[in-house]
Amino acid sequence: MASAYCYFPEHLSLTRFHWFCYHVPLSSRETLRIFHPFFFSIMAGDERFEDLKKGNGTQNAQSISLHAFSDLSHVSPLMFLYLLKESYICGTLKASNKFRALQGQVHQVLSNAPQPGPAIFVARCLYILPIFELYSEGLSHLIISALRRFLKRGTTQDDLLEAKSLAAELFIHIVQRRLAHDEKILTKILEVFDINLIHIEEVRKRMEVKSDTSILPAKEFVEQYIFELIESQSYMTAVGFLEHFSIRESGESFLLQMLENKQCRAAEKWAAFMGKPMLCLLVQECIKRNQQKSVCDIIKRNNLREEFPEVYQQCKESSLKKLAEKGCWDVAEAKTKGNRQLLEYVVYLAMEAGYVEKVEELCRRYLLEGFMNIKELNANPRQSCYLRLDELGVEDVVWVDEITGLCNASKHIEECKVVGLDCEWKPNYEKGSKPNKVSIMQIASETKVYILDLIKLHGSVPDTLDDCLTSILQSPRILKLGYNFKCDVQQLSHSYGDLKCFKHYEMLLDIQNVFKEHQGGLSGLAVKVLGRGLNKTRRNCNWEQRPLNVYQLEYAALDAAVLINIFWHVREHQQPADIPDENIKTGWKSYIVSHMDNPQKGRKGVKNRKKNDAEGEGEGNKPV
Repeated sequence: MASAYCYFPEHLSLTRFHWFCYHVPLSSRETLRIFHPFFFSIMAGDERFEDLKKGNGTQNAQSISLHAFSDLSHVSPLMFLYLLKESYICGTLKASNKFRALQGQVHQVLSNAPQPGPAIFVARCLYILPIFELYSEGLSHLIISALRRFLKRGTTQDDLLEAKSLAAELFIHIVQRRLAHDEKILTKILEVFDINLIHIEEVRKRMEVKSDTSILPAKEFVEQYIFELIESQSYMTAVGFLEHFSIRESGESFLLQMLENKQCRAAEKWAAFMGKPMLCLLVQECIKRNQQKSVCDIIKRNNLREEFPEVYQQCKESSLKKLAEKGCWDVAEAKTKGNRQLLEYVVYLAMEAGYVEKVEELCRRYLLEGFMNIKELNANPRQSCYLRLDELGVEDVVWVDEITGLCNASKHIEECKVVGLDCEWKPNYEKGSKPNKVSIMQIASETKVYILDLIKLHGSVPDTLDDCLTSILQSPRILKLGYNFKCDVQQLSHSYGDLKCFKHYEMLLDIQNVFKEHQGGLSGLAVKVLGRGLNKTRRNCNWEQRPLNVYQLEYAALDAAVLINIFWHVREHQQPADIPDENIKTGWKSYIVSHMDNPQKGRKGVKNRKKNDAEGEGEGNKPV
């Protein structure tokens, strides 16, 4: 059981185990006597337990060794569970990590000859687990999931048959509330031990003989419990039981009841079990209730496209529109899977957004015809509601990808008092994957915007790039403006960890921190302060393509230049009434921060620094 992932104490005191055995609440011990008579006989036959009964105060030196788990032939379920609980308590990892580590260990030790067999051994453990109270549910999930993995390799037929009988009896006692196990545990017991109505019927017949009284047939017994689950609105568990025991008596009324109680996933599970007609009824009911997302998901998951072609098309178009609104055009294109009707819809969305190059690209790639002339698209009246570079006083946008241009840009920027900063990188849509490197960095003065090709400059002149950016980012004379720049700094540091320039900055003002109550992003803030926003349709395009087209360059330049305009406008004019902070004009200074990465400070230093930064009192704050 010892593992590098979960600390397991080398020895456990027998005296402590002795205390545990004899301080179990009477009701729990009586429950074990009644429902699991072999429990005490096994304990009595355990040599270690015999030692415990004879023990006295001088036996503290004796111990239960971990090596007991290398041979489970003489280890009782109670001792096994107690040591398992101790290993969990003493583990130093997070709960989920400890669970996975112990689950893997239990899966392995089930091969070490538990008597009379691994499946029976786990079933007996499940009888005992309620006495562990707080740990009962977690340990139950743990040993059941470990057994599930173990049974994939197989076990003896005798072991499995007796385990089914024990598990069926356990199921009955839990349903009768004579043993305390959670509904989720009960569901897993049915699945892992593969208990059906025949097994339950056999056990109940034996119980009828012993009690000499009439007992309900197994099906009625199970249906009665399922009815109780439905009454308590445990719909998912009830549906799981109906499906497991193949009980199909419930119908449309049950489906409607689940929908009325907003249990759409349980309703879908039930409908899928009942068949396609019930699934179609579910879709129709969701349409009536205007549950658009649920309709789309049900159609996709259950392959009902032919039954609801128009609804499916609307769902796809709705999904594409949401992607377009987020600027995820490449993802939207991929989602069409070459369907011409959907591709034309994406082109229509791009036209609506004024995304000229995307319209051209899609029409050329898929040979789409019949769309308006590009000149007409450029005259789209929606474009007039967005800010343009010439309106912000920008005279030139300069692309920088070699050493001469980099030095010229650095010289110009070092003479400025205020600059705007922003970065762009290619989006990564795969969950769990690492983000791409920062592709470009925009630095705007009042009249120029320099766009630095970081990928090329870092590859060709890394030292010069580091020196130039250090002279800008670490200068106490230049006020650097950003929007949510903390995210950009982290991404820059991650992308170019060998450069020192991104580990330290001076005089940074993150405008997002100034307008804390604002929720509309940089474009929304521009609308409030300057009267018009930014066209964000290109924010998730491929920033690693070279050369960048004219629209990408304009978009990148605007994001940096607008920061300077917002800054000067609010300093020189009365801010709009709907911006809640009344002290913005006089409160800029308190938001200016400086930062230095110092790995030698340790966790405590980092924690304190973050706290100070959050309070506007970061290290090296200077007035402007």
